Amino acid sequence: MGQVSDPEINELVDLILDDYEDDRTINKIDIHNQPDKQAVTDVIDKLMKILFPGYYSDKVYKIYSLKNNMSAAIEDVVFHLKKQISIVLKYTDKNEEGPSDELDEKAKEITLEFMRKIPEIRAVLETDIDAAFEGDPAAYSKDEIILSYPGFYAIAVNRIAHELFLLGVPIIPRMMTEHAHSITGIDIHPGATIGRYFFIDHGTGIVIGETTTIGEHVKIYQGVTLGGLSTRGGQKLHGKKRHPTIGNNVTIYSGASILGGETVIGDDVVVGGNTFIVNSVEKGTRVSARKQELKFKSNSTRSKEK
Repeated sequence: MGQVSDPEINELVDLILDDYEDDRTINKIDIHNQPDKQAVTDVIDKLMKILFPGYYSDKVYKIYSLKNNMSAAIEDVVFHLKKQISIVLKYTDKNEEGPSDELDEKAKEITLEFMRKIPEIRAVLETDIDAAFEGDPAAYSKDEIILSYPGFYAIAVNRIAHELFLLGVPIIPRMMTEHAHSITGIDIHPGATIGRYFFIDHGTGIVIGETTTIGEHVKIYQGVTLGGLSTRGGQKLHGKKRHPTIGNNVTIYSGASILGGETVIGDDVVVGGNTFIVNSVEKGTRVSARKQELKFKSNSTRSKEK
């Protein structure tokens, strides 16, 4: 009673298979030539172990075997990252029609170039740790920041993804930052250029667009948007400067929206919470929204009015 019959299932199968017949994007079936989301996530996890060997490495390893452990981790990342990069290189105009062996060789070069940047990424992340510790009185240690701060995790993944973005790798950098976004609620496009000593406090709901430029010693609170004024131009806006430029020593409080590619926030600016900015702000300015008028009525006042 109520069971679905085999003929009914077969009818559904035929109906849906027929829907696969046209050339719509959603009908593309080419599993082996698509980047693997799980593989990219695994690469992030292994890179975190390389970036922070004392925090993310397996605890069973002893310090005297660090070189051997790092050698294995680096070889693992190189193998899997190269494989994924080789798959996605066909999405670039230059490589779409190229032979697979040429794509593999280019993927190898890109992977090695990226891995050579690991010491530089680690140096910048050290400044981000310092910024978080100095900027947050609730931080009891730098270990706490590395192990538990979602803002720092989002920054670390973005530092990785940004280097791959600069090396011309398609898709994978965005997959990486969207993985961090899904975990932290912080959406940073890998194309955004972010200076040293960057601190995200709390972080949930932050959006930083592709062409955003952020200076050094910048602090951002939850709910901040560094976005575009309009996307109605669609693909015609691709490659255009659509997002704001933030100077050095800037603090942006929760709920602020700063929009537009021509919007420049000067050095030493403080942007108050719940502000909406679409014009440039001069150096040293404090921006605040006019306070809303609040009315308070106690229970005793209401009872008298009755």
